[in-house]
Amino acid sequence: MRKSLILLGLLYSINGFAATPQELLKQYEVQAKQESPAFSGFSADRGASFFRTERMHSDGKKVSCSTCHTADPRNQGKTRANKVIEPMAPIVNQQRFTDAAKVEKWFGRNCKDVLERACTAQEKGDYIQYLVNVK
Repeated sequence: MRKSLILLGLLYSINGFAATPQELLKQYEVQAKQESPAFSGFSADRGASFFRTERMHSDGKKVSCSTCHTADPRNQGKTRANKVIEPMAPIVNQQRFTDAAKVEKWFGRNCKDVLERACTAQEKGDYIQYLVNVK
């Protein structure tokens, strides 16, 4: 129990200091291994599929990450309220995935909005892996 609490505290303290997508991926890897002992790494292909897959929302509409972020993550998107969303791909938006608190905030909101549940560490890592590989 004590080791679990120490590890959890370490994850949260590291989470506040992450400054690169690679550091975030390391954090999500630790979490993914805890969620599933079968974890074997993140996949840009799974991340791309996750980004584009349309899901039936409880309101009857099909939604995906690309609904607001556009099919090309190098482009600006728009919220349903018509506010601009800066590009998701770090290749064109160097600020993307540099603030761990913001990353968690937006995963929390957007996963709940699109999936109607929290994203897993595997899904978060695959998503980031995909976006950092967009050229």
